Amino acid sequence: MTHSDDCCHVPELALAHRDTDTSESSEECGACGCQDHPQHGYLGHKEMHLRRLKRIEGQVRGLERMVDEEKYCIDILTQISAVTSALKSVSLELLAEHMSHCVVRAAQAGGQEAEDKITEANQAIARLVKA
Repeated sequence: MTHSDDCCHVPELALAHRDTDTSESSEECGACGCQDHPQHGYLGHKEMHLRRLKRIEGQVRGLERMVDEEKYCIDILTQISAVTSALKSVSLELLAEHMSHCVVRAAQAGGQEAEDKITEANQAIARLVKA
C-alpha cells in the first residue's frame, strides 16, 4: 500500500510515509488510521493539548502569586475552580481520543487486549468521576 501526502492529518507524519509499504506493520496510527507508525490517539491534536496545558500551567503560577501576595481567599478559590475545570476539560478530550483510537483498535483485535483496554478505560473514567 502506498501513501499520499494527505494520508495523515499531521503533516510531518504524511511526509514520513510517502511511498511506504505498510504490509509489515500491524499497528495503526492515531492521526490517520494507516499502519505505518503506531501512535497514541491524541497525537492528531498534540499541539492543541500542549497549548492548553501551558495555559493551565500559567494559571497555577498565577495561583502561587496570589497566595504569595496574600490575595483574598475567595478570589484564590475561584481561580482554583477555573484550573480544575480546565484540567477536567483536557482530561475528557484525552479520554475521548483514547476511546476512539486505542480502545476501538483493541476491540477490533478482540481477545485479552480488548478486555484489558476496556478495563483500563473504565478505571480511568472512575478516576475522573471521583476527581
